[in-house]
Amino acid sequence: MNLYDFEVDTIDGETIRLDSYRGKVLLIVNVASRCGFTPQYDGLEALYRRHRDAGLVILGFPCNQFGGQEPGSEAEIRQFCASRYEVSFPLFAKIEVNGDHAHPLYAYLKSMQKGLLGSEAIKWNFTKFLVDRNGEVVRRYAPTASPESIEPDLLPLLAAGKGG
Repeated sequence: MNLYDFEVDTIDGETIRLDSYRGKVLLIVNVASRCGFTPQYDGLEALYRRHRDAGLVILGFPCNQFGGQEPGSEAEIRQFCASRYEVSFPLFAKIEVNGDHAHPLYAYLKSMQKGLLGSEAIKWNFTKFLVDRNGEVVRRYAPTASPESIEPDLLPLLAAGKGG
């Protein structure tokens, strides 16, 4: 199984295969509306707007597993993200990222890029996974990593697709 085999539900309830993002550079993030890291939405949106024409897509997966920081419905989450942060990158249905009910996509991401000291568990909201144009999970970032700090790793992956 590879990244493109997974199906996910959009925040609007449509099921899509990640295959629709084949050839794009992805930044996959578990997000929350009431987290200390929620202001990272600004940086994520800025990063997306700067690089979407070069092939970047940010995928936001709301998660309520950390301190109950994403209690709202999908409609409430979508409204919050649009009105407060003008989020235009794709958002998905609320999922779990750890435990027995973790979404299969997150089980896969965690197995491909382990965290600190080899741990697979997601430690908190706004953990980020960088995926190259071939669907390879190339890096995992802690919640404290700002979107801006990821840009130096992102640029070579975007450049690899120019002219192709």
